[in-house]
Amino acid sequence: MIIFTNTITSRLQYISDFIGKEITGKVFHLTTDLNFYLQQEDPKINYSNEHITENEFWIQPHSLLFEKGIEQQTIECFIDNGIKAFFKTSGDLSFDIFATSFYLLSRYEEYLPYQKDIYGRYAHENSLAFKENFLHLPLINLWLQNFKGVLKRKFPSLTIHHSPFTFLPTYDIDEAYSYRHKDWWRSAGGIAKALTKGNWSKINERRKVLLGKMNDPYDCYEWMDDLHHRYNLRPRYFFLVPGKTAKYDKNILPDQPALQQLIRQHAENYSIGVHPSWQSGDDESLIKSEIETIEKITGKKIISSRQHYIRFTLPETFRHLISAGITEDFSMGYGSINGFRASVASTFYWYDLEKERTTELLLHPFCFMDANSFFEQKFSSQEALEEMQHYHRIIKSVNGLFIPIWHNNFLGTEKIYSGWRDVYEKFIKEIS
Repeated sequence: MIIFTNTITSRLQYISDFIGKEITGKVFHLTTDLNFYLQQEDPKINYSNEHITENEFWIQPHSLLFEKGIEQQTIECFIDNGIKAFFKTSGDLSFDIFATSFYLLSRYEEYLPYQKDIYGRYAHENSLAFKENFLHLPLINLWLQNFKGVLKRKFPSLTIHHSPFTFLPTYDIDEAYSYRHKDWWRSAGGIAKALTKGNWSKINERRKVLLGKMNDPYDCYEWMDDLHHRYNLRPRYFFLVPGKTAKYDKNILPDQPALQQLIRQHAENYSIGVHPSWQSGDDESLIKSEIETIEKITGKKIISSRQHYIRFTLPETFRHLISAGITEDFSMGYGSINGFRASVASTFYWYDLEKERTTELLLHPFCFMDANSFFEQKFSSQEALEEMQHYHRIIKSVNGLFIPIWHNNFLGTEKIYSGWRDVYEKFIKEIS
């Protein structure tokens, strides 16, 4: 597929590469040579302000991909083919699909001044997707699905690429065990807290676990292994390995043989990555040390990550990950609500908007996290199941990538999460 444009910018190159791969399986060829363009008999797109020939698909461009710098954009949404769109223009499409997709994928709005949430993160309430009520939709995939149809009608000889629907379960191991393998002072603190609340059942449960008379409520690893084996799943695990415990970094420390054994066992059977600690958000050098910790334990190279508490700031965090040798990140989603943060259910490379360049950091977006459903959205386990079923249906309809996040504590036997393991297993059984 040939695209004519008056000017080739890094923004246009980035988004045309993404859209090209999604539609044809290959990047689009950009050209500013009008004579070369006119001589082509293959399907071609005119991305300029003037209609050139009848044998083309014309998209009149919005200015975004030709601008320099980052500034507030005027955005007015409207309905196109039953779904939201913006950056309305003339041509064979009613909107500039290249500019809209770039705006959402690059997370353009996160480079502008914004209100932070209680954890200092970009608050989802700032986003266009939340304000315009399309956070629950992989809008870019829906646009591209329609785009494939109109291109095929215009160019019947065009070979359309159809990616398979992919389900990739992922797990964050924030706190490997509830009671076991913890320092005496942490156990004493837990007992004191339970005493203050008069929670005698918790004290008794802790005693039984520590005496070996009861399984730790967060220890569900054999159950998870059995689930993966039965349904032929190849999940990814992300381990929190801080050098010291802190308010938001509560896992047992990686010098504990129990955590080392757990990490090694999973590294032998699954793909694993680092779960950069909260503390690493304040000291970037900790990212490398935490990666090195897992590499030393497993003897394997660690190239994937997901931010603890989904704490990241653009562009700094992703630059730090790249500097630390990370090539795949699974943090593109919200830690405060479920949905599509970048409005997409496909992998994509991170575009550094400040430096105006495509990076080699491949982003794997997630749209569902158990903790969001439970703590933020106040859902019951049944409502969470229905939410997962919605994401499965919509992503499967566009042959996209469905990545949920679950935590071992939700899948264990902790009473507060009663029923959550059951609905997860039910969901896996339904889609397998």
